[in-house]
Amino acid sequence: MAANPNETPRHFYNLDEYFALEHAGDARYEYWDGDIVCMSGGTVSHSRIARNVLLSLSQKLVSGGHCEAFTTDLAVKTPSLPPYRYPDVTVACGDLKFENIRGVDALINPILIVEVLSATTEERDRNEKFTAYKAIESFKEYLLIAQNAVRITHWILGADSQWTYSDLSDLGSSLNLECIDCILPVREIYEGVRFKKS
Repeated sequence: MAANPNETPRHFYNLDEYFALEHAGDARYEYWDGDIVCMSGGTVSHSRIARNVLLSLSQKLVSGGHCEAFTTDLAVKTPSLPPYRYPDVTVACGDLKFENIRGVDALINPILIVEVLSATTEERDRNEKFTAYKAIESFKEYLLIAQNAVRITHWILGADSQWTYSDLSDLGSSLNLECIDCILPVREIYEGVRFKKS
């Protein structure tokens, strides 16, 4: 008789075990209150979307020179959910500030964070991860980008310190990223992405 997975004892990893794994190779991991989740790998669509956003933002930000876009290799410190996360794309402006956390340089002043959603990460990206990002003082905008359809949720922190969002599903529309004074066409985000026909 097969064991019930819900009754199988779960190993609780401590931070020492997590950092040992983080420093053991090139893969990236996130620590979630005793669980360790590998962030490496992903689908071709996920990779294309993250690349498209990074390239588009990098090209648009070059002229101003005040802000810079980073890949998922850059850790972002999440004070309320230690030690840090690995967003798909991050933008920071002005003087970049880092904290070295056991050998990992984690950015502490991102202004824009982008996550490409997948079936296994969407719930966490929309909830626990967003809550953790909100504890970052410099954080102003959050993009959640679906990879199986044209669907983007755009969160903005208003002057009243309240978060509001809009959903976009039109390939011909554009995102107005207020915090970096940048327009990002949705078509550029999904360039080269092929959706499965239902």
